[in-house]
Order: sequence, then C-alpha cells, then structure tokens
Amino acid sequence: MAGRKRRKIKLLDETITKSKGKRTKEKNEKLELQTWSDLPTELLEIIISRLSLDDNIRVSVVCKRWHSVAISVRVVNQSPWLMYFPKFGDSYEFYDPSQRKTQSVELPELTGSRVCYTKDGWLLLYRPRSNRVFFFNPFTREVIKLPRFELTYQIVAFSCAPTSSSCILFTVKHISPTVVAISTCHPGATEWTTNSYQNRLPFVSSIWNKLVFCNGLFYCLSLTGWLGVFDPFERSWSVLAVPPPRCPENFFAKNWWKGKFMAEHKGDILVIYTCSSENPIIFKLDQTNMIWEEKQTLEGVTLFASFLSSHSRTDLPGILRNSVYFSKVRFYGRRCISYSLEDSRYYPRKQCYDWGEQDPFENIWIEPPQGFTTFT
Repeated sequence: MAGRKRRKIKLLDETITKSKGKRTKEKNEKLELQTWSDLPTELLEIIISRLSLDDNIRVSVVCKRWHSVAISVRVVNQSPWLMYFPKFGDSYEFYDPSQRKTQSVELPELTGSRVCYTKDGWLLLYRPRSNRVFFFNPFTREVIKLPRFELTYQIVAFSCAPTSSSCILFTVKHISPTVVAISTCHPGATEWTTNSYQNRLPFVSSIWNKLVFCNGLFYCLSLTGWLGVFDPFERSWSVLAVPPPRCPENFFAKNWWKGKFMAEHKGDILVIYTCSSENPIIFKLDQTNMIWEEKQTLEGVTLFASFLSSHSRTDLPGILRNSVYFSKVRFYGRRCISYSLEDSRYYPRKQCYDWGEQDPFENIWIEPPQGFTTFT
C-alpha cells in the first residue's frame, strides 16, 4: 500500500511539473511573438517624446497608433521673427518666415533709440543723445533701465534675459591692436565697470556685432577673424591662438567684413562668411583641436543671421531646416532670402546681394515667446 501511494505522489508531481513547464513555454512563446506595436501607450509616449523632430516624423509612418502618439508629443519650435525699425514714426513691422506673414505694431517707447542686440525675446537699445541704455520686450512692453553709458561701438551683447539674476552685459573696444577696454554691467547696477586688458595677439574689433555668449563666456570675432574670449566671472580676457577661418581669395571683396556673422548653437560657435554672388561658407570652431572646420551640412539646424545678432534653431518645419536665413525680405515682403546647404543654392534664385548696401540698423532677428502668434 505504501509503495502504491508513493508511485501516485510521484506521478502527480510529474504531472504538475509538466503542466508548469508547458505554461512557461507557452508564456515564453507569447513573449517572443510580441512586437513593438504591443508597447503600452504610456511607454510609447515616453520613448517618442525623446526623439528629434526628424525621427518623430519617421516613426509616425509605422502605423496608425504610432502616428497618433507621435503627433501628440511632437514639438515644432518657433522660428525667430525679423523686426524692422522704421526711419520715421513708431510703426514697427515683424516678419514671420515660417508663415511668410508681416504684422505691424506701434511702439512709441522706442522713439529716438538704436537697436544694439537681442536675445530671449528682449532688445538692448541705446539713445545716443542721452547715453541711455535700456532693455525692452516688444511682446510684453516691459522696460528695464540701465545706467547711462556711451556706446561708441556696436560690439555689445548680454548673456540672457534681463529678468534673470545671471544676466550680464558686455562691450569691448580696442584701444590699440594689443589693448582692449571691456565694460560690463547687470540689471540693477548703478554704474558700468570698465577695465583695460593687454593681449599678445592683435585684436581689432569690428564695427558691427560678431559676438555670442557660449558656455559662460563671451566670444568676439575680430575684424580679421581672431577670436577674443572674456570670462565675466574671472574677469579675464584672452585672444585665442586659433588661426582665422580660411576663405577663398574672391571672398575678400568690397565690404567683405560686413558679410560675416556669428552664432552659437548648443555650445558650438559658428561663423558664416558671405560675399556677393559666392555661396556662403560656414565654419564651426573645433574646441578640442582649436581649429575652424568647414561645415557641409548643418544637420537640421537653421541659422538666422543679421548684423547685430544671429540665432540658431532646431526642430523647425522641414522647409526651414539646414539653411541660413538672412535679414532681407523680397517679393513685396512675401519671401525671406535664405541659403540651403542641402541644395547649395539661394532661395529665391539669384537673390544674393552686396551686404554693403544694407543699413545695419534696419532690422534684427528676435525670438517671440513660444506660442505667440499676434500682437493684440
């Protein structure tokens, strides 16, 4: 009897083990049959939200469900607008290159002022008659006053929006090829701080801005292509031993120095050289090897170049990407001049021009708040 009982228990154990093994095998087979399309919606949203705009568009064509999720988390950035300063009156025009639309707004607060720089939607302005320097936001109409200061050159910039506690203003002018005077200020200060610095390499400042704030430092491109660097926290100045970007001889024509622009993008410093009918050349500073390397593609980045301030953007609508947009609008205000690196040509065709003919104070690129569409 005892032996028969043990055999029954053994058979029962074997049956249970086989049943468990069968269920595990079936479960594993089901897992193997699962595909990406079986991902929970919440997990799919997290994954797709971390993709670039290009990759977001690619995954949206996989299936209807992925298309719906991709659209729900897709972020398309807003391009800067081109702000036009009138020769007379208080009516200012703003051109949106993505919509090809212009709108006007009265800004009497800017009467008698001259634009110097723009960043984060704020303008830095100067009144020559009174030496008044101030910030102005045309989208909110906010004004932030600064101590009076004589800006004899247009080499002036600020690090971030003046509403931030880390906002710093910076201006530089050369006293001689080996001596520069640097002045700094910040919102709330009662006066500007000015110091002179010597540099071993020659530095002659340009007349118009070739100046960006990048990784906590101000970078300034000299008239001949040397790069000066100012650390506002250490209050140190140096001219980098980086040979200027090399350009074809035919780039150095009349007003060649006016056709140079400088922008910052996610820690990289970019310089754009243009000259009459020649295609623009774009250089990026290789900060590891300290050399300028020519760029054949912007990898989806869009640059917006103007005399006094230039900007960069990613995740813009397809037609705007991998291009340089210049501060000139043609065809009765319906088309902004741009250069496509993918197509190696200007749009519209044959629209390149002599930068020497353009007034530097005529317009400037400015960044509207995200979602801002119209003035009320």
